[in-house]
Amino acid sequence: MPIALHHESGNTYRLDISGVLSREEFARSEAELTTALDRGGTAKLLCVLNGFQGWETGGDWHNLGFYVTHGDAITRIAIVGDERWRDLTMMFASADLRKAPVEFFPADQIARARDWLAS
Repeated sequence: MPIALHHESGNTYRLDISGVLSREEFARSEAELTTALDRGGTAKLLCVLNGFQGWETGGDWHNLGFYVTHGDAITRIAIVGDERWRDLTMMFASADLRKAPVEFFPADQIARARDWLAS
């Protein structure tokens, strides 16, 4: 599975993303995160790209329902991965539109990303 959501601790959740991500798989992770947000109120996301190859073409990637409904409940997003994905993942995460800060960290700086999320 190219995407998996894991509860790390407190209100921090880790999304492990690999391979080619489909809209259907992404929607499943949104549904899982919605359940977590309904229980805990807010979340910090650690998105770890490991062998990530991009997004599947097609599908309704323009569906902003989750962002509109739950976007403000996400208080920080750290994206960790290969530098070549920096610009595209920041755009995908709507970094410029969110109230919450979004930062990208190189693949070898996952500890730094966790520290940033905790700050």
